[in-house]
Amino acid sequence: MDKETLELMTWLIPVGPLLSFFLITLFAKHNKTLSAAIAWAAVFTSLGLGWLVSFNVIGLQVEDMQNGTHELRKNPVVIADSEAWLPFQPEIENWLNMGVAVDPLTAVMLFMVPFAVTMIFIYSVGYHNYGKPNGTHLGTPNHGKQEPLFSRFFAFMSLFAAGMLTLVVADNLLLAFMGWEIMGLCSYLLIGFWYAREYDPDPKNAQKLPPRRASIKAFMTTRAGDVFMLLGIVGFYKLFGTLTFADALSAGSLIAAAGTEYSMYGMTFDGATWMGVLGILIFIGTVGKSAQWPLHVWLPNAMEGPTPVSAVIHAAAMVSAGVYVVIRIFPLLAVGMEASGNVSLIIGGIGAFTALMAATIAVAQDDVKGVLAYSTISQLGFMIAALGIGAYIAAAFHLITHAFFKALLFLGSGSIIHGMEHGAEHVHDHHTDPQDMMNMGGLKDKMPVTFWTFVVGGFALSGFPFVTAGFWSKDEILADAYYQISHGHGVIPLLSTAIFWMLAAAALLTAFYTMRQIALTFFGEPRTPLAEHAHESNGYMIWPLRGLAFFAITAGFVGIPETFPVLGQIFNYNFFHHFVGETIYETMKVLYAEGLVAHDIITLPFQPFPVSISIGVALGGLGLGWLVYGVRPLKEGQADPLVRVLGPIHTFLRNKWYWDEIYSFFIIKPVVWFSEYFVYEVVDRGVIDTILHVVAKVFYAIGQFLKRTEEIVFGDAVDWVKDMFLVMAKEVRILQSGRIQEYAGLTLAFTFLLTLLILYVLPILMQYLQ
Repeated sequence: MDKETLELMTWLIPVGPLLSFFLITLFAKHNKTLSAAIAWAAVFTSLGLGWLVSFNVIGLQVEDMQNGTHELRKNPVVIADSEAWLPFQPEIENWLNMGVAVDPLTAVMLFMVPFAVTMIFIYSVGYHNYGKPNGTHLGTPNHGKQEPLFSRFFAFMSLFAAGMLTLVVADNLLLAFMGWEIMGLCSYLLIGFWYAREYDPDPKNAQKLPPRRASIKAFMTTRAGDVFMLLGIVGFYKLFGTLTFADALSAGSLIAAAGTEYSMYGMTFDGATWMGVLGILIFIGTVGKSAQWPLHVWLPNAMEGPTPVSAVIHAAAMVSAGVYVVIRIFPLLAVGMEASGNVSLIIGGIGAFTALMAATIAVAQDDVKGVLAYSTISQLGFMIAALGIGAYIAAAFHLITHAFFKALLFLGSGSIIHGMEHGAEHVHDHHTDPQDMMNMGGLKDKMPVTFWTFVVGGFALSGFPFVTAGFWSKDEILADAYYQISHGHGVIPLLSTAIFWMLAAAALLTAFYTMRQIALTFFGEPRTPLAEHAHESNGYMIWPLRGLAFFAITAGFVGIPETFPVLGQIFNYNFFHHFVGETIYETMKVLYAEGLVAHDIITLPFQPFPVSISIGVALGGLGLGWLVYGVRPLKEGQADPLVRVLGPIHTFLRNKWYWDEIYSFFIIKPVVWFSEYFVYEVVDRGVIDTILHVVAKVFYAIGQFLKRTEEIVFGDAVDWVKDMFLVMAKEVRILQSGRIQEYAGLTLAFTFLLTLLILYVLPILMQYLQ
């Protein structure tokens, strides 16, 4: 396919969903069928265009593999096209350009994102009960009836997809940030989609918020990270003079920037250290968007949106965007990490801690989507920890595989909830929580497709050995961490040791809580009438589960290392490693030769120990979960065995380490007090109002003075002059009698007097003056 066609197709990838948003909002909002058709047409178009572009780039790697060449490595940016943005002054040569670019990293994202979004869009039609009688309650779930805000939902989801696709194909940080912020807006709109829904206090979940408040929490929390990210973007432009990834992150540009000194607030930084600072600033945006500690608290509350929203946030977009941006700027981070070990400590430490912390919380959650929410936070921690030790390809690999099986699990949980809600309609019970796994049980036979696809997704999440995608990507991260223990330098060996064991513990807990979730949901006997009367979901919902389940298994096969025994020899080519590695291979090689990065893109040797740990924690966690919950499934009314075993620790974990309470006590309440008492009472009323009142009194006094002056000068004086003229006029009015004889007599007398003055008085006066 020719270059111009590929460039046009790349530009059009996000256009379909964006156009869908406007068409639905402006024209089709009153027609649910038309709205769904427009949204489907848009995402299928993006899927087709995205896959065509992706496969064209993948084809270049296949050609290189067959011919033994490295053309893609030499020219990784296969598609690039840009235009000057707001060119008010054409004479400026280095104007900011906005455009699209596709390299191997973009290509794998264009394979995953449109497919996951398409599956979610198909699923959403069935989830919102398309074709059933219309619901009448706006802003709340209409169980068993068609969603009355059906068109609004697809409009917002289309805009969400457009934002993520824009970020993926953007060739520069500013355009990527625009897509980033579009997703932030859409997350707010979709988390709060059921804006009228309220809850009674939940003793099992003290931090539960209604959708309206949850959307505000998500929006404000992610904005905190975005402020720092925007500062990083400004610094990025100042450092490189461009925001275009290919220009700024080339080896030559990075070497030149690293050799320059920068001053700020009296401090001087070398360029490499300054890159680390910029990397951390942009990374803070990822901490918010990808829900890493300490800005992770918004993501569990994001479950208040409809389940397709949860899937698109947790898998296809939003949180994936945060990790993707860090992967995209990895050469910058690599230079910063080599210049200062603190950069690795911050990124790797936050990732590993988040992974383990969130996994412990997931163990004690009973909400079927809540478990998956903390699972997402934990798995994103794996990716961030990998980036902290330089495992670029491992992080990208886990990003892709995780998107497939996490979208599968969230859509599966929505199918479970849908079946439970059908049971609630059947028995007229709207008080029992259909999302609480303690109210489920026995769904394996009632929802077989949901069960088997959920098992596939759960096993992939657990890293079930050899046959699931999650095993290969998670094992890659552990292998990289273990390799850096003996081959890293500076803080990396110690950091890698901590990361390896923390991630291994998190993986063990992941397998355990996944089996707990499967057993509580599907095995045993139904523990409530809702579960007893649940049934399989409709075709719109189960076919996307099958499609995602396929990739939850097969996506891992493209990343099997060549050095892996038996399977490595069978596949004989780690396609993902070589393909994605080509994106920055030459750049990292040059930077490594210059001593600016710790290592370039390398193929790890086979290491039995991390593989054994990876297999052991996956099977051990699944086995332990089966022993606790699967061998003897819980009966109706039976308490969770972990409550008795863990005691107060279970309460601590169930309450999510009390992070919300800690933030409320140390941040929210002081800020509210500061705003209500100090800012309002002291500053606003005490200082500002006092100043305004004094100013008002002064100007009032001046006004009164000016008013009195006006009254005296322009009022009384003018009236006096007027009155004098009236009196004078009254006195001389008698001279105007209207009789000609009198006028003639007066004229004669006046003439006589004037003559006397001229003849007699004037000469005397002139003589006197002489």
